[in-house]
Amino acid sequence: MIVFRDPAEVPRDFGPSVVAIGKFDGVHTGHRAVIDRARVDAAAAGARVVAVTFDRNPLAVLRPDLCPDSLVGPEQKLRLLAEAGVDATLMLTFDETLAALPARAFVEHVLVGALAVRLVMVGSDFRFGRGGSGDPEFLRTLGAELGFDVEVVDDVRAADAGRRVSSTWVRELLADGAVENAARVLGRPHAVRAEVVHGLKRGRALGYPTANLAADLEGFVPADGIYAGWLVDHGARGGADGLRSSIRYPAAISVGTNPTFDDVPVRQVEAYVLDETDLDLYGHVVDVQFVARIRGMQAFDGIDPLIAQMGRDVADVRAALG
Repeated sequence: MIVFRDPAEVPRDFGPSVVAIGKFDGVHTGHRAVIDRARVDAAAAGARVVAVTFDRNPLAVLRPDLCPDSLVGPEQKLRLLAEAGVDATLMLTFDETLAALPARAFVEHVLVGALAVRLVMVGSDFRFGRGGSGDPEFLRTLGAELGFDVEVVDDVRAADAGRRVSSTWVRELLADGAVENAARVLGRPHAVRAEVVHGLKRGRALGYPTANLAADLEGFVPADGIYAGWLVDHGARGGADGLRSSIRYPAAISVGTNPTFDDVPVRQVEAYVLDETDLDLYGHVVDVQFVARIRGMQAFDGIDPLIAQMGRDVADVRAALG
């Protein structure tokens, strides 16, 4: 997938294109339904599929007090859009300048001028331009004038819950630790991504060495607790390991502040790779994927009860991963 960070980076002969616009937070099943539809329309028109999205939630600039935590970071989003079959993504920096751009100027400069758009796909609640003045009807008006069509895509609803698939729903599920239900809405296990850093090495002393994720990780961290999942090792950042294929390991994952010892000031994600005691992941970029919640976080009265519970947790993780 080609990635553009500015309309000026798009080659003059890039188009024509079918464009899907949105935050794409989580790239969940609803987003992928839009992308799949765009791929069909693009194939029929001999055009490219382009996602136009933002490096952050626009609310982070417009109303930071109302801005929710993102499900995925920018690099995660790009990887997921590529996996969904998008040909190119224009990831715009959402700042005060972009927020002040009039709706017509956005269409003329970005969609028509840079991407030579033939069809724009948006949700019914899509708003764009300064003050959110642009909506699907205004987009249709401009399309009739500037030579592109507009398709408003219906919401995707979960058959069992009857609820609209949305990033808000996924966020609620993860905040409750319901990672299995979140995976059904996302269409894949939820993951966080970060570099492995040095920690207190307490897990090693207890017989369960863990990979500690850096605090500046990408992705929404689910509720505190112990989870079954996978650690996907992408190799050292910028190193030769990055040229090799990623390796996936079964893992027991801990999220929280380690209440037994009460000396971890911020929530931490760490993963014990099952049956691995000498695996060196320091400096490696990893994805930690959450498959099932084993239990909530709790404090233990001493090290021996904690070690006994860790043994039971690892057994439960094995069972959950099959």
